[in-house]
Formats: sequence, C-alpha cells, structure tokens
Amino acid sequence: MIMEKIKKFSGLIIPVLLMLGFLYLAFRNVNLKEAFLLIGNVKLGWLLAFVALFVFSQLVRALRWKYILDSVKKDTKFLHLFGAMMIGYGVNAVVPRLGEVYRALFMGHWEKISRASIFGTVVVERIIDIIALALSVLVSVLIYSGDLYGQISWLKSTLEIGFVLILAGVLLIILTIVFREKFYSGILKLTGKISETLADKLGEIFQMLVEGFGSLRGSKNVTMTIILSVVIMLLYGLNSYVSFFMLGMNQIQKVTFGMAWILMTISAFGIVIPTPAGIGSYHWITITTLVTVFGFGKEISSAFAIVTHAVSYIIFILSPVIFIYFVNLKLKSEGRESMNFLSVLKQVKYEDE
Repeated sequence: MIMEKIKKFSGLIIPVLLMLGFLYLAFRNVNLKEAFLLIGNVKLGWLLAFVALFVFSQLVRALRWKYILDSVKKDTKFLHLFGAMMIGYGVNAVVPRLGEVYRALFMGHWEKISRASIFGTVVVERIIDIIALALSVLVSVLIYSGDLYGQISWLKSTLEIGFVLILAGVLLIILTIVFREKFYSGILKLTGKISETLADKLGEIFQMLVEGFGSLRGSKNVTMTIILSVVIMLLYGLNSYVSFFMLGMNQIQKVTFGMAWILMTISAFGIVIPTPAGIGSYHWITITTLVTVFGFGKEISSAFAIVTHAVSYIIFILSPVIFIYFVNLKLKSEGRESMNFLSVLKQVKYEDE
C-alpha cells in the first residue's frame, strides 16, 4: 500500500516539477510585460484561422482513428470517435497519459467495444505519431540551409534514441503477432518466476498489443492511415505558419512554410515530454527554436509560445465538458445510460468484479 501511494504521488509530482523547471528555463530572461503587450496585438482574423485549422486537424485525426478501428468495429459513429479523442486530450491537459485511459473507457461505453481493443488502437496511433514525427524531423534537417543538429544540440541524439525505440517497438510487434504463442508464453513463464502480478500485467499488455495491431489490416485501411498521417503533419505545419502571421512576425522578417515546418517538428518534442499538456516543455523548446534557429527576439518568441499553447489548451480543456454533455443527451434519447468521469470508472470496477 505504501509503495502504491508513493508511486501515485510521484506520478503526479514529477510532471509538475518538470513543468516548473521548463517554465523557468523558458522565461528566465524574458520581459513578460512586453511579451503580453505583443499578445494584445494578436490579429483576430489569423487567430480564427489558427483555431479553425487546429480543430480541423483533430477532425482528421479522428478520421484516421476510424480507419484504424475499422476491423474492430465498422461504422463507428464519428461523433463518438471525435468526442472520445478530445476527452482524452482534455484529461491529458491535466494529468499526463491518463487521457488515453478515459478515451478507451468512453469509446468502449459509447460504441460497446472491448476497452482492451480500443486501448490497443490508441497505442498503435501513438506509435504511428512517433514514426511520423521522426520522419518529419528528418525532412526538417534536409530542408534547413544551416546545421540544425548543431543549433539544436539535443536533436540528433533524441532522433537516434527515437529510431532505436521505433525499431525495438516494431520488433516487439512482429514477435507479439507473428510468433504470438511461443513469444507470449515464453515471456510470461519467465516473468511468472519473478512475479505473478507482473506476469498478469504483461499478459494484459500483450493482449492489447495483439488486438490493437490486429485492427490495422486491409490495404484500404493501411493506405488511408498513411495518407491521413501525412495530412495531419501538413496541417500542423500550416498551423505554425498561420501563427507567424497571427503575431505579425512576418513584418519582422520573411516567413516561409519551411520555417513553420521546422518549428512544428522540433516544438512537438515539447508535447512528448510528460508535463501537463506540454506546459513549460513546449514553451522552452518553441522559444529556443525561434530565437536560436530563426533569430527572432525572446519576447515575440515567448508571445508565440504562450498564444499557440493557450489556444490549444483552452480547446482541449473545454472539449470534455462539451462532448460528454452532448453525447449523453444523445444516449438518453436512445434510452441508454449516460456517463461521466466517475461513473465510467465505477462501471469498469463493477465489470472487473
């Protein structure tokens, strides 16, 4: 019990400490008064364009998830896909990684699908995102005229580690699916000698992986998943491009889509770091990139980081409330049980018992 409490406490406190540390690094030498004055001059038209593009990119992500889920259940309702996904992001904005759990719980209830299958597809989606990000960074290195590795000192080593993890993940997937019985039983027997609890947890993880990766089959689903992954990255790049105009940074120097692409790929690492909604880590990496790589001032770079993150954060925080409300109204009209954050967890505990 004590170890479990320590684990839960550390799981909450470590992300917060990381957030505070990165916030200090991001804004320690910044005139925040000037940065907020620049934010006050944000161009409304470009801000609305940013919001529209941001929401549209999430719609495309939901569509991609539909293709990944297609062989698990056909004709899943798009409202449920989009709603569960945005609920997940909203929860992640408060407690990192907990959103994936809630995403699976709500989608499982709404569509009557196995939670293990859904969680497996979320893992698939995350691996696809990591691969897409790694390849996008390589594109950034190729299109940048200078030495991007030299200017962002941690980038090359991070990429190298990332590709090693990707290869290890692909190998695990192959072993798990192709040699399922031998690999699965062998690992569980070995782990069971150490701890039966650990063996049980590994068994659940293997089952989720098998169900998740087994869902992505069929040439149409695979092709559409790849195409939509490319579209998602392009939309993210376009969002960064619009952000330059939103803050009038095009009047400081000429801005290009290539600059936006490079910024987008590097700043994405700030979201990967397990701080609540990327707070601090996103700001530090974005400001550093704008100042070091593109030569913008610290105040305008800080304004860029604050505005782009704040808008996305507000959307993610509001989304769970909005979608739970409207989907519950729909479920009630169909005579089905509505769910909130507490009741969906209680349902899982009841089913497990």
